[in-house]
Amino acid sequence: MKKITIDKPTLTKVLFVIIMALCILGYISSPVALVGGFLFSYFLGNPFMQLNSKAVSWLLKIAVVGLGFGMNLSETVNAGKDGFLLTIFSIAITLILGYFLGKMLKMDRKGSHLISSGTAICGGSAIAAVAPVIKASEKDISISLGVIFLLNSIALLVFPPLGHLFNLSQHEFGLWCAIAIHDTSSVVGAAFTFGEEALKVATTVKLARALWIIPLSLLSVFLFKGKGKSVKIPYFIFLFVLAIVLNSYLPIPEIITHGITSISKSLLVLTLFLIGAGLSIDKIKSAGWKPMILGISLWIFISVSSLLAIISL
Repeated sequence: MKKITIDKPTLTKVLFVIIMALCILGYISSPVALVGGFLFSYFLGNPFMQLNSKAVSWLLKIAVVGLGFGMNLSETVNAGKDGFLLTIFSIAITLILGYFLGKMLKMDRKGSHLISSGTAICGGSAIAAVAPVIKASEKDISISLGVIFLLNSIALLVFPPLGHLFNLSQHEFGLWCAIAIHDTSSVVGAAFTFGEEALKVATTVKLARALWIIPLSLLSVFLFKGKGKSVKIPYFIFLFVLAIVLNSYLPIPEIITHGITSISKSLLVLTLFLIGAGLSIDKIKSAGWKPMILGISLWIFISVSSLLAIISL
């Protein structure tokens, strides 16, 4: 009888797909998915690295739009109102503080602006939108994404325990996540771990915050005197709003909306696994100490100040 042998690359791909399936089936939680993805990539390598970033981008958009079918319009509007003033204040102060800290650290102006933009609004999405407008180099983009990506991963793990430690309500925690965590994926992942209401508040406020990419990009054009560069608008946010409207005003059977939101949450866990699998030690090392100090300082500032503001409301 002929012995069947499986080479290492094939085995790695099979294991990777199996873990993806376990994420979708609900056997793996959000934090475990993120850490598991990183450990898998570190020890075995990501067999689908070339497809990873595109898959993350599309899965996150699909998951977020699907979550809209579990929300009510009036509740969503109220949640958005609560975070509006806090959003404006936090974005403005983070960009200003980032500018002065960047000068103190003698960083490249474009690099510090990218990290400040990612911290102020929505991580990688803001960096991707602002980078072509200010004509940032590939190195600046890579370093900024590395810093934001690492802090996102840490936030997903530490925010839920801190929320319980500070005895935050579901609403307070959702609002805190939306303001203080960079990327939408980690915001939704942390809130999902904390509870259903936290997830709704966090998703709504974060996506409303993401729309500030447009004025930020226009401001960046003015600051860096860029011309002829288009501004990327996150159109999937409008699909998210449409999903909320349809769920609020159409008699869609609960079994359908519940099914859509359940699938969306599973896709979110899968997204976090892929995000972890896309993080490498090389990316972390390439950041250097100055960008890391800037990113950590801004993150601590926005986390502490927004938490104090939310608790005092």
